Amino acid sequence: MTRELVDLESITENEKQVGEYLLHYLSGLAAGSDGKAEAMTVTPERFNVYAEWGAPVVVLSTHMDTVPPFFVSSEDEEHIYGRGACDAKGIIAAMIAAAERLIESGTRNFGLLFVVGEERNSAGAEVASRSPRGARYLINGEPTESKVALGSKGILRYEIVATGKMAHSAYPELGESAIEKLLDALEAIRHMKLPDDPVLGKTTLNIGTISGGRAPNIVPDAAKAELAVRLVCDARKVDQALRAAIGGRAEVKEILTLPAMHFSALDGFPTSVVAFTTDIPVLAPAWGEPFLFGPGSIHVAHTTEEKIAKRELLAAVDTYAQMTRMLLSRAEAQHA
Repeated sequence: MTRELVDLESITENEKQVGEYLLHYLSGLAAGSDGKAEAMTVTPERFNVYAEWGAPVVVLSTHMDTVPPFFVSSEDEEHIYGRGACDAKGIIAAMIAAAERLIESGTRNFGLLFVVGEERNSAGAEVASRSPRGARYLINGEPTESKVALGSKGILRYEIVATGKMAHSAYPELGESAIEKLLDALEAIRHMKLPDDPVLGKTTLNIGTISGGRAPNIVPDAAKAELAVRLVCDARKVDQALRAAIGGRAEVKEILTLPAMHFSALDGFPTSVVAFTTDIPVLAPAWGEPFLFGPGSIHVAHTTEEKIAKRELLAAVDTYAQMTRMLLSRAEAQHA
């Protein structure tokens, strides 16, 4: 299943093929086990996939989309390779296999939620957050090296836009360079003092793209950079510092804000802290108290070497089933 999912290209906004595959598979599984499956419309061409067995107390969730570029699956004796192998199509397959195991054992009151858009703007999670199903616990899947994460960093995404005035490059005094303004703004950003957190570590900043200008012999009238800040504190503190650093050099457009998160541990499971951002800030608390766990390493996600170890993938099936049973028992004990 992991390889079949990887071979269906689903770069963000193009998740339809994977969604159709999962809806078909889970509809068949639900029909044979007294469950139900449905699509949650996000746009006319994009949808989340949700399935449940009984009244869901625990929901396992991850995302269908991937980052570019797409490349197909391959495997050797130890690993499966391909875009999404660990982020997060292997996790989807492990969650479905865990669900099948739970169904076979007669376990009820759990669900599966697979969403679109996590890699860009959490569009699928936003839609799901407006349609909760009463779950008390959410197990979110991301590559955490098979450890339960105690925290994850937030994110601030920006576009920094500078404007200028075109002129012939032989007479630069007649123009105003947007690129020079943008470079000055980015240099000021690079010298900002960024906050630390005792659990989540350091705030980090990445200038991801720079574009602008028309030709080498034209003073540029427009330039833009995109950047991402990995948050460990209140976003407002970083936002105020960044805007102060840029001053009047450029326009600051906030694209996405997701807060840093702290999570609970589960007895008996090793723990870690991760620097990436997930859909949890959008899905919780509507879909329950969140836990973050998944096989694979984030260090190979978003790279041309993306892979997942077969042994770790199979072990995650056991772990997802075990976590679900543990949380179902916790809810039952609290209710009693």
